[in-house]
Amino acid sequence: MSKTYQVEWTSNAKKDLLNIVGYIKKENVSAARDVYERIKEKARSSNMFPLRGRVVPELQKEGITIYREMIAHPWRVIYKIENETVYIMAVFDSRQNVEELLLQKLLKGRLSFDNN
Repeated sequence: MSKTYQVEWTSNAKKDLLNIVGYIKKENVSAARDVYERIKEKARSSNMFPLRGRVVPELQKEGITIYREMIAHPWRVIYKIENETVYIMAVFDSRQNVEELLLQKLLKGRLSFDNN
């Protein structure tokens, strides 16, 4: 029997998701709803096999290996595993300069543990 992890969204990741959905909603409410559900489902799926996601390559180059990601094309769901919990840390559109966005968030401390 496989271990089940709790999935928690940080306040930063919630804001990321709401910003993505809000932007899409301006043009197409149905598409925004679909994107929201697809990203949430991808995050929920991490409760059974959190190690299946790859280490974030842009961070790995910098020696940071605690963050992993799952793809809900074109979005990247960034998370870390701590004890028996998967913390969803951020959601990015992969068409953006993800390396710069991730490093900015790290420098500001917004990818640190924050589950509010």
